[in-house]
Amino acid sequence: MSDNNETNTENTEPHFTIEKIYLKDVSFESPMAPAVFTSDWQPEINMELNTEGKPIDENIYEVDLALTVTAKNGGNTAFLVEVKQSGIFSISGFDQENLNGMLGSFCPNILFPYAREAISDLVVKGGFPQLLLQPVNFDALYAQSLQNAEGETVN
Repeated sequence: MSDNNETNTENTEPHFTIEKIYLKDVSFESPMAPAVFTSDWQPEINMELNTEGKPIDENIYEVDLALTVTAKNGGNTAFLVEVKQSGIFSISGFDQENLNGMLGSFCPNILFPYAREAISDLVVKGGFPQLLLQPVNFDALYAQSLQNAEGETVN
């Protein structure tokens, strides 16, 4: 009888496993090439990001981290890189609030270094200097999205 109690306790313990990390979608454009390589290189870099987590099976979730990086030089787009880095995660034993935090912050934190490397590689292969994206505080972004959602609910 004690074995059943131990089994039930194990099933309610929080569990997290990375099942797979993969590049789901990628795009690189350099619309001003080759002229962009003949001008002084003083780019303005803009980065946009979006995350989405969704269940794909019982306790199995896919999380997508979409990054779009645009570099403008002299007002013209030098390059545009879009990467969707994804992962499959096994997550169980968390209440809904903590599960949402795992999908909205913890998993994107895991995916970001892979996306950053893919973007850097594409930029270099496109003929531009290496681009090192600064770390992103996904915890703060997730907290901000919760505050924004609460504000929309109140209004």
